[in-house]
Amino acid sequence: MGSVLDVVRETQLPVLAVVLLLGAVAKFADRSQRGQGPAVLLPVGWRRAATLAHGVAEGTVAFALLGASGAAGGAAARIAAAALFACGVAALVVLRRTAPETGCGCFGGLSTAPVDWRSIARSALLAVSALAAVGVPATAAGVVVGASTGHAAVVAIETVLLGVLSPESAELARRATRRVPCAVREVPLKRTLARLRASDLWRINAALLEDTEPKDVWRHGCWRFVLFTGRRTGRCVDVVFGVPVEGRRPGVRAVIADRETGTLLSVLGGPADGGRADPVPATASAAADDHRAVGRPRAPRRPTSARQRDLL
Repeated sequence: MGSVLDVVRETQLPVLAVVLLLGAVAKFADRSQRGQGPAVLLPVGWRRAATLAHGVAEGTVAFALLGASGAAGGAAARIAAAALFACGVAALVVLRRTAPETGCGCFGGLSTAPVDWRSIARSALLAVSALAAVGVPATAAGVVVGASTGHAAVVAIETVLLGVLSPESAELARRATRRVPCAVREVPLKRTLARLRASDLWRINAALLEDTEPKDVWRHGCWRFVLFTGRRTGRCVDVVFGVPVEGRRPGVRAVIADRETGTLLSVLGGPADGGRADPVPATASAAADDHRAVGRPRAPRRPTSARQRDLL
């Protein structure tokens, strides 16, 4: 009986390390500024920093579980893991009462389902698991290297149990079976600008621009439009680049318009990569026409909801 308990206790170390590493990676990968989990209780400007700090803490504890040895180091790593998950339980209870429609944020953008008893029970179970591992002489890496059939069986059972307690399982299944349409897919602005600056149209027209940072940015379906100011043959112009949010290469389009009169001076670029049909304007000039004010293109359909703002 003692050896079975020892195997169960040892197995908690790699399980905890993997869960913490996945949580840390997911938090760093989630670029949304709106935040998830307890971070939404903070001012908007602090949410991203709080999420990243949480991810750093999880990653640090995970690596400590993998390699920290000795009575003091090993125990400290496991107590720290238990404290992280225990604080998670308390935070999720508060979050469920104050912001019941918010996801737990445990695994970044995957954890968007409203907090329920499963998320709370999972954190409580992992806190107990961390406490149970206190006093185990091995490290998580050592357990993996010397794993037996018994360790594998415990891992399989815990994986099923954690899957049942994880709302993210449904989200993973949904993403695996149904691709998110590009019109509502969240794409970081940094990625759009990188694709734009890798395009031939950018290199050709960069000399016209007064600044390399955009003056305005907006989404229209599967496209993101980026406005720059510039000068061409002595007149002030607006340069609007249309960048598709998907496609292997940046099939960028652009228009150059007189800033004072709104007259189109040039329409540049061809069909988007892949030639797929979508509800975006056939050229960037159509977007400029739809979004024109006196002297400059703009977007009347400015984002009004949090979801629309996040798409920018």
